[in-house]
Amino acid sequence: MAETSSASRHVIYCGVCTLPPEYCEYGGTTTKCQKWLEKSHPDLYSKIWSPEALSAATASLSLEAQERAAKDAKKKAAKAEAAEQKQAEKLSNSVVTIKRIERNKRKYVTSVSGLEAFGLELKKVAKDFGKKFATGSSVTKTPSGGEEIVVQGDVSDEIEEFILEKYKEVPEDNIELVEDKKKKGAAAG
Repeated sequence: MAETSSASRHVIYCGVCTLPPEYCEYGGTTTKCQKWLEKSHPDLYSKIWSPEALSAATASLSLEAQERAAKDAKKKAAKAEAAEQKQAEKLSNSVVTIKRIERNKRKYVTSVSGLEAFGLELKKVAKDFGKKFATGSSVTKTPSGGEEIVVQGDVSDEIEEFILEKYKEVPEDNIELVEDKKKKGAAAG
């Protein structure tokens, strides 16, 4: 009968891409992963990314294949960096718009749009708003095809504070308050 090992294996997962460090190069965030690994597990970093380890891994390849591999690695790194910059730019250009919309007479609703750009789940955020302000809150589709959160009542200032407090990934400069009054047909005289 074969003997089975009862010792469990401890696997380390990358704090950036969540793959085991040996597979980080396939995740698309290689440079970030390398920095994380070097800081968190220097021993494992030197085992995988030291010049000796890299040359040992490519030693069995032909010279032509080594050159191809180096070229591919450069392309991959450039692509990953471009994607990271694009994502960072997208976030810095994304705006969360908080609109106070007049319903009728003294009734208002507050609409919040643009939160999905920061990786927030709108249904959860709507639920948080509803709990926080003890009011109705829902996710609705906008005519332009996006989604927004509509909260009953005029809570625009409070929502801005709440977003900054609870969702740290949204920078204060990216929040815009807008007041939207319904157009009245004729001026009452």
